[in-house]
Amino acid sequence: MWLLPILSRLSSFSAHIFYRLTIAGEAVPKEGAVLLIANHPNSLVDPVLVASAAGRPVRFLAKATLFHHPAVGFLVRGSGAIPVYRRVDDHAQMERNVDTFRAAHAALVEGSAVALFPEGVSHSEPALMPLKTGAARIAIGASEAGAAPFPIIPVGIVLRSRETFRSEALVVVGAPLAWDDLRGTGDDREAVGRLNERMDEALRRVTVNLERWEDEPMVEAAEAVWAAEMGASVGEADRVARLERTADLLLCVRSQDEMEWQMLARRLQTHRRKLALLGLTPGALAGTVSVSQAARWTVRRLPLVGAMVLAGIGSVLFWPPYRLIGWRDRRQALERDLRATHKLLGGTVVMTAWIVLLSLAVGAVWGMVATLVALVVIPALGLVTVWLRSWWGASWHQARRFLLLRRQPMWRDELHTEQRAIAEALEGINLRYPTL
Repeated sequence: MWLLPILSRLSSFSAHIFYRLTIAGEAVPKEGAVLLIANHPNSLVDPVLVASAAGRPVRFLAKATLFHHPAVGFLVRGSGAIPVYRRVDDHAQMERNVDTFRAAHAALVEGSAVALFPEGVSHSEPALMPLKTGAARIAIGASEAGAAPFPIIPVGIVLRSRETFRSEALVVVGAPLAWDDLRGTGDDREAVGRLNERMDEALRRVTVNLERWEDEPMVEAAEAVWAAEMGASVGEADRVARLERTADLLLCVRSQDEMEWQMLARRLQTHRRKLALLGLTPGALAGTVSVSQAARWTVRRLPLVGAMVLAGIGSVLFWPPYRLIGWRDRRQALERDLRATHKLLGGTVVMTAWIVLLSLAVGAVWGMVATLVALVVIPALGLVTVWLRSWWGASWHQARRFLLLRRQPMWRDELHTEQRAIAEALEGINLRYPTL
């Protein structure tokens, strides 16, 4: 288990490079046994995100076939993962899951953090799949095996564009679910079923579940409009809860009043398209920025303008491998939940090879010492480039929004009036179904 002690730090480093990652919600206990359960939308990237959120060594349950995979097998074994034998992989191996449960129980008795994905499979569905009972059986079984009382914590992975480099990723750590009444019940089928239901409810509170992927833009637009106009909390965990609530409300309206649904859908879609065309957000319409605030914002960013020269150099230097990774990704016909994994693993190999190649080229000209220096400087330049490009993109969009709204106040007023009306309609629906 050579990788386990540094797993969370390495995972956090990788996740923050590939995504613009935000971790929100509760804190995972730093000591003592804990069982983490998470949704599974993104294949081998999901353990990376969960380990990042945990901030401590985590032992994952992983399908047995990964332990012998030529690309990741050594990482899976080194991380202290516990093999799970699935019927779909090899029916004859299923009886070995007795050892899987024993190993998971022992890890929890020892006070380790154990994590698994109760859906049992990575997938591209817009909502949680029915949970397998393995997580519930592990929890109750560990209690029977002598583990001290430990929390079961849901972890929600919410991705805007899971396969896109530097896209937004959110990991929400939920509150521990209540299950004290089920400890000591043995491998009772009813107790396992009840705990499984609670796990499902807990995971739904930290994830966004849609009827179909086509609803995602509308749900996000509705939540953003409502939050901007009604002064909602800006916390990311609260935003996920609002998205889930919005999805439920819109589904309810669609099922009960088709005319109201169509009218609301048209208004939201039209408003969203207008804002997209102008590069604006609902929050930009609801808020105002004075000239003095803009001036202070600009002054604070002036020292970093010169650093954009470094970003330019880094962009040119890393353009060939970046394009190669994109070309490779486009040629592979993969499911959505597998693309990020292949891009992350393949990108790591390609970028590492490119850095070594550049360093050797530097050494061929200036000697061995220059090679060693280049092996440090070139990857550091790549990291700085990633950060500066993200900062520059965000800053440019903020500046553009400010100038547009200052120069065209009538546009803002008209759009804001329509946005306020949509928000009031959404609030009416929210009040109409308080217990949904």
